[in-house]
Amino acid sequence: MPNKKFNLKLKPHFGKVSIILIVVAALLIAADLVTKHFADVYRWELIIIPGFAEIQGGHHNTAAAFGGFDIGQPALIVLTFILLAFLVFAFVCLPEKRVILKTATAIVIAGAIGNLVDRIWFSAINDGAGYVRDWFGLWIFVGILYCNFADFYIVIGVAVVALSLLFFDDWAVFPLTKSAKAAQAARRAEEDKKNAENAQPNAPCHSEQSEEPPAVPNGSEEPSSSVIPNDSEEPQSPPENKEEDK
Repeated sequence: MPNKKFNLKLKPHFGKVSIILIVVAALLIAADLVTKHFADVYRWELIIIPGFAEIQGGHHNTAAAFGGFDIGQPALIVLTFILLAFLVFAFVCLPEKRVILKTATAIVIAGAIGNLVDRIWFSAINDGAGYVRDWFGLWIFVGILYCNFADFYIVIGVAVVALSLLFFDDWAVFPLTKSAKAAQAARRAEEDKKNAENAQPNAPCHSEQSEEPPAVPNGSEEPSSSVIPNDSEEPQSPPENKEEDK
């Protein structure tokens, strides 16, 4: 059975969709930074759903999203730059037609940059004691955890990427949409066609071979020449009987 190879050609895809998504990402970053500033300066307080969701400014988070993964600001900044390099590379290489994946990647990039700005800025003005400004509280099993718009961008973007790769993308593991099923069916048909062509033996091309007359079997060789009687020569008459003349 021929081995199936997954050939992925990476090349930049930058068009109208990419430009629109960059503008959207910039607006998301601005919205995150503005809300952080006003919530922190004016100490917003609002109960949205008692015991579940609230707004309260002034919370400073030295760890990652929702207060987890506290490894220090330098390590978090370095990891964020590494993550951003990978995300930007993925964003540029994703084809323009992969709108869902490209949009989700842009949203995650916006969230990562929004929190990175906070970490770098406050680390610089506080002698390395950086943090991220949080203002939106959610009850998540263990109690109220505070976050910001950037955290929401990251969570929503990652969720969209996971759902797309599982169900909606052309390379989905369990395709549900008609377009994803059609794309995978077309790809399988193309692979089967290539495998069938590769499996065929290299038969000689008959058109290039010179046609030779069939060989004459031994014992039935034709004479090299045939004796053809000469019509111009008259046949000799038999000798006359001399006894009759006598």
